Parts: sequence; C-alpha cells; structure tokens
Amino acid sequence: MNDNLRALAEKRADAKIKFYKSFMIFIIVNAFLAVINAVYTPQFWWVLFPLFFWGIGIFIKFLNAFIIENKFNTVEYRERKIQEEMAKLGNES
Repeated sequence: MNDNLRALAEKRADAKIKFYKSFMIFIIVNAFLAVINAVYTPQFWWVLFPLFFWGIGIFIKFLNAFIIENKFNTVEYRERKIQEEMAKLGNES
C-alpha cells in the first residue's frame, strides 16, 4: 500500500511539474509572439489565436494537475475492475 501511495504521489508531482514547465514556456513564447506581432503587424493581432488555442491546452493541463483526480489510473481501480470482470466471467459459466 505504501508503494502504491508513493507511486500515486510521484505521478501527481510529475503532473504538477509538467504543468509549471508548460506554463512557463507558454508565457515566454506568447510574449515573444506578441512582440513580433506588435512590431510587424500591429493592425491585426494574430497572436490571439495561438494564445487562445494553446491556452486551452494549458488549462486542461492545469485541471489534470490540480483539480481533477485521475481515479482511473490507480492500482486499486485496476484491481477492482479485474475482480468485477472475474465475477462476470464466473457468472457466465
């Protein structure tokens, strides 16, 4: 049980670290794109398109890392589903 808890904690920590890295890249790249947009084509703010669509991906990563608990990716869930399938197979015979 302790190993399972550690594995789950590692997955959660990794998801949070990936989010932070992705968010930093998002900020840096979009700031760079905004400067390019402002210098070369200030009449049309095309930078809003990658900002919006990439932002959706960042928001999903945020939800997965901090809000949504992945109940389907645990050893306990897998074991429970195996037991359910074994019970179903036992009833079919």
